[in-house]
Amino acid sequence: MSLSSLSFFRSLRSNNRQFAVIGLGRFGRAVCMTFHQLGYEVLGIDSDERRVANILTEQLAAHAIQLDSTEPTALKQAGVFEFDTVIVAIGNYVQESIITTLNLKEGGVTHVVAKASSEVHGKLLKRVGADHVVYPEHEMGCELARSLTRPGILERFELDPNSSIVEVVIPAEFDGKTIMDLDLRRRYGLNLLAVCKEGDFEINPSPVLRLHKGWLMVVIGTNKGIEQLPV
Repeated sequence: MSLSSLSFFRSLRSNNRQFAVIGLGRFGRAVCMTFHQLGYEVLGIDSDERRVANILTEQLAAHAIQLDSTEPTALKQAGVFEFDTVIVAIGNYVQESIITTLNLKEGGVTHVVAKASSEVHGKLLKRVGADHVVYPEHEMGCELARSLTRPGILERFELDPNSSIVEVVIPAEFDGKTIMDLDLRRRYGLNLLAVCKEGDFEINPSPVLRLHKGWLMVVIGTNKGIEQLPV
């Protein structure tokens, strides 16, 4: 998640317990399942009757219906316009995805999250009113590459294309050294925010704290500096 996405997530109501997911392919199924497991009420929607039946059989959603989401009347009759947040998980069918997103915004849905399969698709979704666009395949590919090349970086929060906050496993090269010894700001242009040992985080740790291999540290700085950290 980038810092630019925060305004959208801040606008979501914390007491919202109902979501609708349109498109029950792999991505849509995963979203439905997660909502359901977290105790939220989710309505699954797809034009394919078999997908709808599978969602109900596997109990991945409280409710699931078959309808054509490119038809605004069908969405209205199903009560979809009454939902505060709707996820358009169609993705691979660009025309249907765009028309569905447009229908939802014109129907008064406050928050529409749409899956995009390409940058152009994402721009079109934004143009018709999508409040937040996700690129799951692209993001998963980037994350996989980072995990394979930098296995010590466990979590990453992108502030912008050039800067991040990351959670890093303290490498052997840092073992036994104090924060002052490492001088991360001078050597890498990074600031250390916290250290985690045995599951407990210490925020703004003392400069004389001696670090040990296997602990975790949270740092903020440029992606270039982060990539220079030893593995």
